[in-house]
Amino acid sequence: MQAAISEEDRWRCAGRTAAGVGLVLGMALTGCGTPGAPLPPSLKLPDTLNNLVASRTGDRVSLKWTMPRKTTDKLLIAGSVPVRVCRKEGAGPCQLVPGELNFAPNAAGSFSETLPSALASGLPRTLTYFVELTNSKGRSAGFSNGATLVAGAAPSAVQGLSAEMRKQGVVLRWDTEPGAGSSRSLVRLQRRLLDSQTSADSSPREKRREGPLAPEREPIEQSLLVDPSDGSGAPPGRTLDKSVLFGRTYEYRAQYVERVTIGAQTLELVGPLSGPIQIKTEDVFPPAVPIGVAAVATQGDANSGGELSIDLSWQPVSDPDVAGYAVYRREGSHEWQRISPPQPVVGPGFHDAHVEAGHTYRYTVTALDQGGRESARSVETQETVPAS
Repeated sequence: MQAAISEEDRWRCAGRTAAGVGLVLGMALTGCGTPGAPLPPSLKLPDTLNNLVASRTGDRVSLKWTMPRKTTDKLLIAGSVPVRVCRKEGAGPCQLVPGELNFAPNAAGSFSETLPSALASGLPRTLTYFVELTNSKGRSAGFSNGATLVAGAAPSAVQGLSAEMRKQGVVLRWDTEPGAGSSRSLVRLQRRLLDSQTSADSSPREKRREGPLAPEREPIEQSLLVDPSDGSGAPPGRTLDKSVLFGRTYEYRAQYVERVTIGAQTLELVGPLSGPIQIKTEDVFPPAVPIGVAAVATQGDANSGGELSIDLSWQPVSDPDVAGYAVYRREGSHEWQRISPPQPVVGPGFHDAHVEAGHTYRYTVTALDQGGRESARSVETQETVPAS
């Protein structure tokens, strides 16, 4: 079996110029009989990055990337890799950020810094970050892709953030006085679900289905952008989050956002996040009031004994947790009495067979939800039973 040839032997064989028997003998003695072009030694340069991303919140900058697994020679990287970070303002030179990092191959790389005062003030301009990976001798295959953000004075912090529960969702408010941001600024709300979705799924308004058609689970984190110029008509410093589910606890934070156009680029300059506020979305609201209640007196045919009755109908309430309805009746100045069964009436209709000829009855209807909460009474309607 032929022995493997080392890199050193390959270079020694390639450098020989002797001919004839001496060359053959030398190849036999040193194991240089394997054909093929000589290979240069690997410089062990980590492959360059092309997935660098950067973000700025207030005066804090964060970089993220994924480390390569191989060198430029397609060999697996052994050991940690030194990382250098530099930034350049506009078209200026790339200034090295003090400090050195080390990350393992294929690891998630990250870096953050507080911007120097010179970069965190003044008019908006581009600031581009680069990452450079080096070998043990400080050599690299070049810079990563550039990740560009905005230098300059960031928006101020959102003040006075508050949340209040309403039937339609969570109403969020914040200050719009001078010094707290312009009333025309964009506001980004960061929402986080704090409690377990398993324990909250028992909410009547969030009935779960199993199987391939089951609804998607609610994301743990969501971002909501409020634009005062979107034509919604919402007053400054206020918005309604309709996407919440009852029976859950949410945390909100807010920040002002300015969109800056520099050259052909439109970038975001984002202020610091406000302090967090929490709200539990308890369903303490009754259903909507039924509308369109109508009453019609009827008389059965001879086969039914000519029974007198009044049929009621109304428009169904669209609330997702409506369990049914209750029907009330009164005659003259008497008190209202519930004439429907103890269990809610399921459909938007009721048959009142306990009436007398020549009498006039007034009716009203309420809606009930799964928790037993009852709406206010509908507008009254009345009907007179014909005299027999």
